[in-house]
Amino acid sequence: MLDVKMVRSNPDEVRESLRRRGVPTSPLDEFIAVEEERRRLTTEVELMRAERKRASDAIGARKKAGEDASAEMAATRELGERIKDRETELNSSETRLHDLLLAIPNILLDDVPDGGEDDSVVLREVGERTVFDFAPKDHVDLGVALDVIDMERAAKVSGSRFVYLKGDLVLLELALVRYGIDTVMAHGFRPVLPPVLVREEAMYGTGFFPTDEQSIYRTTDGECLVGTSEVPLAGLHMDEYLEAGSLPLRYAGFSTCFRREAGAAGKDTRGILRVHQFDKLEMFSFCLPDQSAAEHELIRSIEEEVLQGLEIPYRVVSIAAGDLGAPAAKKYDCEAWMPGQERYREVTSCSNCTDYQARRLNCRYRTEQGPRFVHTLNGTTIAIGRTIIAIMENHQRADGTIAVPKVLVPYLGKDTIGA
Repeated sequence: MLDVKMVRSNPDEVRESLRRRGVPTSPLDEFIAVEEERRRLTTEVELMRAERKRASDAIGARKKAGEDASAEMAATRELGERIKDRETELNSSETRLHDLLLAIPNILLDDVPDGGEDDSVVLREVGERTVFDFAPKDHVDLGVALDVIDMERAAKVSGSRFVYLKGDLVLLELALVRYGIDTVMAHGFRPVLPPVLVREEAMYGTGFFPTDEQSIYRTTDGECLVGTSEVPLAGLHMDEYLEAGSLPLRYAGFSTCFRREAGAAGKDTRGILRVHQFDKLEMFSFCLPDQSAAEHELIRSIEEEVLQGLEIPYRVVSIAAGDLGAPAAKKYDCEAWMPGQERYREVTSCSNCTDYQARRLNCRYRTEQGPRFVHTLNGTTIAIGRTIIAIMENHQRADGTIAVPKVLVPYLGKDTIGA
């Protein structure tokens, strides 16, 4: 959520950010109109309350003098009813202002590229795209041949876009998790196993509501299954003051995640690239405002360190304004080369959300000038399913087996899958 004072005093800055994102300015326009109405009602209520106080003082004086004040008392009661009506209108306008603020995305940082999805900027490519001297297979054909991926039976049990991972791929997932945790711990991130069922407050607090509600699974009691452990990690310090000297606070949450993928009907339906249930190791940082730019670069560098250790060719992309989620002021993606698709695909991302989430979550730190909101950042250490795809397709052999990246051999206990 944006600072309401900033929106009031700098509407042109907000409007320009919305324009760069390519989203409607109507929430801002309505905010300005409702804010003018709120200010008018506030003034009117304050004047009426002052009038009621003067009338009450006059009634008290008449009673003290032994005079009849029944007419004045009736008029004061009528005034009180009018004040209640205006207060109801005022409360309604304040609620509407809050709802409109929730609908306005974060202010973009200046160096975010303009444009939509096709305008994101490739910053660099690392590693040579994998070339084979045999006809390579995609991860589905490899997985079925080795009997380590079973989507057909998963569809019978759970529906489309679910999967059974079996045998060596289970061991590969566990190896990836431990490798990822060891890597982030070396950079000061504390491992966490968070809850994956959260209240709506946590979804609003992180900015996934109201914009992404269509992608969220809900229980019959109204709780939400998270699409990323970013949500419970962000909520870890909701309504708290953090000590400035302790920042940045860094966490790494491993969890199963759930997404309806409602906006991706018919897209990437083959294999395990886009499924409804997946596992992920997520980094999350709470930091001081002047630390967030450097923290963003640190998180990105860790994502690259992981991919380099796994010997996966990848590229780093600065995401264009029109393709950013509402909470992000700036975002990087790391895209792995997928030989089975002959294209780069996103495997990790990291976002600087500045103070947008912290305002919603009421997470602050104290200064001599008063309370201030922290900045929050998130980044994927390893999206397990997509990383498994990248390993299978880049490290496959002509005989149908898959070489285990050297960094994973101590965790997995073998150097070949399918041998």
